Amino acid sequence: MIIRSRLRKSPLVLRQSCSLPIRRRLVTQSADPLRILFCGADEFSIASLKALHHEKNVNPDLIKSLDVVCKVGKKYGRGLKKVREVPIVAAAQELSLPLHQLETFTGWQCPRPEGQAINLVIAVSFGLLIPPRILGNAKYGGINVHPSLLPDFRGAAPIHWALLHNCKATGITLQTLHHHHFDQGNILLQTPQPGLDIPNPDVITPTELSAFLAPKGADLLLRGLRELVFLSGPDSKPTTGLIRPAPKITPKDRHIDWAKWSAQEILRRHRVIGPLWSKAAVGRPPGETVKRIIWCSGFKKVLASLNNTEPGVGQILASDSNLYIRTIDQQTLRASSVIVEGSGEKEAGYAVKNANMVDSDTKHVGGNTETLQLWSPFT
Repeated sequence: MIIRSRLRKSPLVLRQSCSLPIRRRLVTQSADPLRILFCGADEFSIASLKALHHEKNVNPDLIKSLDVVCKVGKKYGRGLKKVREVPIVAAAQELSLPLHQLETFTGWQCPRPEGQAINLVIAVSFGLLIPPRILGNAKYGGINVHPSLLPDFRGAAPIHWALLHNCKATGITLQTLHHHHFDQGNILLQTPQPGLDIPNPDVITPTELSAFLAPKGADLLLRGLRELVFLSGPDSKPTTGLIRPAPKITPKDRHIDWAKWSAQEILRRHRVIGPLWSKAAVGRPPGETVKRIIWCSGFKKVLASLNNTEPGVGQILASDSNLYIRTIDQQTLRASSVIVEGSGEKEAGYAVKNANMVDSDTKHVGGNTETLQLWSPFT
């Protein structure tokens, strides 16, 4: 039995005016040793799993057992004969922890370690909603480690959206698992405002930021378990400040809007969610066929003299095989290699010329420069 003493507001005080001094009484709380069902997937969740495993070994009065749940691996390759497992599979096997893989919770039953029921569910970067029947059968419900200062960046990709918004700070939230919605539980613990400074925010990648936040998430989780925060519910916390969504990244988020995105926005998006893509017409005069161009090499901001200064017009200079594009803020980006839909990666200038995407009519563009019109998302 785990016992904790803490100060709790007397029910009598709650009926008094908030302007009166608050009296408190000492309350002793206790919890059974935790039999945890840990739901995870990626490297961010692995840090919390390893911390829990270590705590189980050194503090068995707190953690009695630890089972791991993850989604089944994805099949790939010819005939779908190969399986790409989620990273946490190898971690669970290395730690010799019971591992359960599933596609859905439908019909799935919780394990019973040593014949006893799971009493706490922990989800970290899991990706599936834990159904109410599983949370309801766990004595202490469920908790989640989320890499943002909730309610800001609520959703599947908080790290990516924090970088896309050019944030200089972020944090970790420990919350309860809501029975029907992601990231709408009660806040139990949270990084104090204004949060943790993001190291090198102008160049850091999502993988690097995840690695920076992962041990901090694990530390906050262990603190919450040791303080038995899952027993007492949330402290009163305001939800002021920005509340920005952080949905799953989709191909639409990678489609360059040349009519709106600055050079800095394009460079940032490539760093965070790249490679980006555009569309261009095939054939001259332009027909109805449109193909996708994937900017696999990314871009570099350069100084270049271009004949056409309209945003979203790609130009091939006679001096090299790169592709140069002017942005809405009159900056020039250079792409060295691309993939044109239906082809492999090639030098950018050669690839678009080979796909018959360029217009070499000197009456329109002047000199020996060849151009192509890149379509904005809503064209």
